[in-house]
Amino acid sequence: MQYRNLGSSGLKVSAIGLGTNQFGGKVDQKGVTNIIAAAIDAGINFFDTANVYQGGRSEETIGKAIKGKRGQVLIATKVFNPTGEGHNERGSSRKHIMDAVEASLHRLDTNYIDLYQMHRWDKETPIEETLRALDDLITQGKVRYIGSSAFASWQIAHAQDLAGLHGWNKFVSDQPHYHMLERHIQEEVIPACEYFGLGILPYFPLAGGFLTGKYKQGQSAPEGSRGETSQYVQRYMTDENYHFLDQLTTFAQSRGHTIGELAHAWLLAQPVISSVISGATKVEHVQANAKSVEWELSAEEFAEVNQILDVEESQ
Repeated sequence: MQYRNLGSSGLKVSAIGLGTNQFGGKVDQKGVTNIIAAAIDAGINFFDTANVYQGGRSEETIGKAIKGKRGQVLIATKVFNPTGEGHNERGSSRKHIMDAVEASLHRLDTNYIDLYQMHRWDKETPIEETLRALDDLITQGKVRYIGSSAFASWQIAHAQDLAGLHGWNKFVSDQPHYHMLERHIQEEVIPACEYFGLGILPYFPLAGGFLTGKYKQGQSAPEGSRGETSQYVQRYMTDENYHFLDQLTTFAQSRGHTIGELAHAWLLAQPVISSVISGATKVEHVQANAKSVEWELSAEEFAEVNQILDVEESQ
């Protein structure tokens, strides 16, 4: 496994992280325990969850699975989305953050969170209030580092400037939607993260499984796959994207790799990427994702893939 600094911080995270949004739902406790054990064996130390994944059960199952292994792993979770019906059970207010972090600590059965992320920007709460609350959590030792998720470039810039002005702890990462078919962050978010020293943690690197090659043009989605019902996956099932997928698959196979490995390798070829958050519902998924770090794209290979992407974009 390869390890990288989380943004400009000194924290070392595995280049492949583990996404856990199906833990406690599609994946039961036994499955979670096995997946996490396999991840640790593969050198993965960075596990990403959120307080709302599966109604909090993702955090609960992770907490049970890491019993006796807490020092080996880094836990990243998030706050913002509704956790109840109350008016103050959502958002980025001091009250909700303070309540939510205690609930997450309880579910994870730990006394600290390695990376606490704002799941989304809250337009109803002054960012100063949010940043001060997060800074207090670091001072209290309940949180080690803080980050954002899906922030716009101006939101990242505003938050970093305010934190610097007041002497508060700054965000060290942002977690955006980013993969070979979803590249809008390249225009402004990536430059902002590079300038302010934030590490990028891409989620859905395989486009919900579309970039594994399991879906074939003109054929029904495999039984039990996400593509059967997920509108997210289905939106990529276009003639253009299947043509694009064929080109990338040929590129990967000619070099002895899979399209899934290429999807990870393309992201990791960018220095601003700290860790790729790859979801897994089976041990085999973890092992395949971890294997991706073995392929380090050369500058020529990276340029060739980008040329394919540019050609596809202009068609």
